[in-house]
Amino acid sequence: MNKMKKPRKTLLVGVLGLLLCVSCYYDQEVEEVIPDIPIDEPISFQEDIQPLFVLAGRDCTTCHDGSIANPDLREGNAYDAIVPELVVAGDAASSAFFTGLPGNDHPIEAGFRLTVDEIALIRSWIDRGAEDN
Repeated sequence: MNKMKKPRKTLLVGVLGLLLCVSCYYDQEVEEVIPDIPIDEPISFQEDIQPLFVLAGRDCTTCHDGSIANPDLREGNAYDAIVPELVVAGDAASSAFFTGLPGNDHPIEAGFRLTVDEIALIRSWIDRGAEDN
């Protein structure tokens, strides 16, 4: 009878160890899903995208002002600074501007991130042709 208890204990310890290792996998940060913007909702660069660069608590133009870091995101300069150099109109996934956004791959040195809704808005604007409207 003692011979039967040892294999059970060994099996139990092995299964518990495996469960602990697998459970650690789920402790990783969960990636946020970027929502879709309804196609019938118009997106304007001047009214929707440009204001994202300067919001309460966030001012991208502190660094992206034409002297410290590129691109220059100041009003009146931003569109020409990012399109077509950093934006592939119609393809956000291939656009360095989109993939480098705070919240994507942009260094978060300034201490802020774009929200998933703001990222979705920029993605939709690029995917819809990145018009200067």
